[in-house]
Order: sequence, then C-alpha cells, then structure tokens
Amino acid sequence: MSNALYWGMNLKMDLSQSGLSMFFKDYQYEALNVLWSSDTGLLSRNVWEQVNANLPDSISRASIINYLNDMLEIDILKGEDETGKGGHRTRYSPAMSEQELKKHLSEIVDKKLKKMRDG
Repeated sequence: MSNALYWGMNLKMDLSQSGLSMFFKDYQYEALNVLWSSDTGLLSRNVWEQVNANLPDSISRASIINYLNDMLEIDILKGEDETGKGGHRTRYSPAMSEQELKKHLSEIVDKKLKKMRDG
C-alpha cells in the first residue's frame, strides 16, 4: 500500500468526531461497514441499497460509486471486474479490516504531525 496515494487524497479530519468517523461521512463509513459484513464482496448497487436501508438520509448511487472507486484507488478496497447483464461492473471488497484501516490512518496522521513538529 503506497502512502503517496494517501497524500494525494483529500481526506479531512473532523476532530469533533471519533474513530473512523473523523475521516469519513456517515454514508461512507456505512458503506465500509456493509462491505466488512460481506463474505463475497458486493456490487455498487448492493452497497447503495444497504446504505440507504441503514441510514435515515438517502444517498445517490453516483455518490456511492464515486466513493467506492476512490477507496479502490487508494487500496482501502479491492475490486474484481465482472461482466454480466448490462455490461461491465466491479465487485468491491475490503482490502483491510476495520482495525487495520484505523491503524493505517493513524500512522499516516502521526507521520504528518511529526513532519509538522519537526519542520
């Protein structure tokens, strides 16, 4: 996993939140939870349906697809391309557990803070 990819990603920390909610919006964190609960990975439609069933506010499918693809680019998720009815699609699954993601993000923040302190 390349840290360089993370530096290019626009992850913002909300210090009023805790855990992964500091980095992800409610629907994004819920999408991760949905994928962590899946044994076989899910298509974007499945993630979108489950996120909207689990949260009080509706989120667009485009927002879910864009988010899943962003997470794919920075190796938080992995994707397997499939062809099926309607053409090409991606089956998304986690590249790391929730605990591994927490550890990874905390290490990145620690490095950035150390650079700020020492700079």
